[in-house]
Amino acid sequence: MTADSSTLARRPHCATCALPLRTCLCALVARVRNEVEVLVLQHPHEAHEAKGSARLLRLSLARCRVVVGERFEPEALRGLLGGDVSGSMLLYPMDTVTGIAAASAGVRPTRLVVLDGTWRKSLRMLHANPLLQSLPRWSLPATAMPPRYRALRKARLATQLSTLEATCIALADIEAATTRYAPLLAAFERFIDDRASRARVGAT
Repeated sequence: MTADSSTLARRPHCATCALPLRTCLCALVARVRNEVEVLVLQHPHEAHEAKGSARLLRLSLARCRVVVGERFEPEALRGLLGGDVSGSMLLYPMDTVTGIAAASAGVRPTRLVVLDGTWRKSLRMLHANPLLQSLPRWSLPATAMPPRYRALRKARLATQLSTLEATCIALADIEAATTRYAPLLAAFERFIDDRASRARVGAT
């Protein structure tokens, strides 16, 4: 073990968010009681990404589960979706792979499935799991909100949002709760500012 790796091994981590104590985000958690359950399927490369938004999302939402993987066995995935997949919708654009839009504005899912990863990796996850392709899609308007996440991570398109932002906007739309997720979005703004500030300090 090298000196650097030994130092990393001894670095104390937060038991709640699993990040090093110096970058712990627990103080930013904004508790929200979401009505619609959220299942985040997280690409393995995102699991230890300190700049990822899914960790803050999971800690803040009352009903949110994060499962790490890229290719899921059909029965295992069906189990994650509660067995009966009829109440699940996939948060994903309609112009990628085969997708079925929600039948009407009155259709409300009981579970929102979210893919957490870069655009390329999330598309790979969609291709690898036919069951996900069969789910009705819940899509966001291109002008849902100005993206701030680009201050931390590159995006394929200027309009793309983080997992946290997209999920909050979708839940607010589904639940007809225009202000319920504002505190969590505000907490994410502070998260972005904090991580961007740390990056600038590290670059000097």
